Amino acid sequence: QVQLVESGGDLVQPGGSLRLSCAASGSIFSMYNMGWYRQAPGKPRELVALITSGGRTNYADSVKGRFTISRDNAKNTVYLQMNSLKPEDTAVYYCNAERYSLRYWGQGTQVTVSS
Repeated sequence: QVQLVESGGDLVQPGGSLRLSCAASGSIFSMYNMGWYRQAPGKPRELVALITSGGRTNYADSVKGRFTISRDNAKNTVYLQMNSLKPEDTAVYYCNAERYSLRYWGQGTQVTVSS
């Protein structure tokens, strides 16, 4: 069992930056692939960024070059650094932990990009 708690969501102006954090507890964090997903109103949840247990990363085309995912296994935390934010980045951002058939979600944190 893994418990995930996201933080860092906020209201930010276009062009601004935010860093989201996801603190994990309850299992061996380093063995899980970790991802950030987002869901905007009326739209399906989509993958934003993924970092494997081995440290490989993958990004949605819409955020490449602007967002960076990283993990600190000593702190059981995964981060999403978001730069050059756009209004279309507005969504609830969810942290995800996955290993084989196991999948866990956090409760989400709201990111709003607006002037």
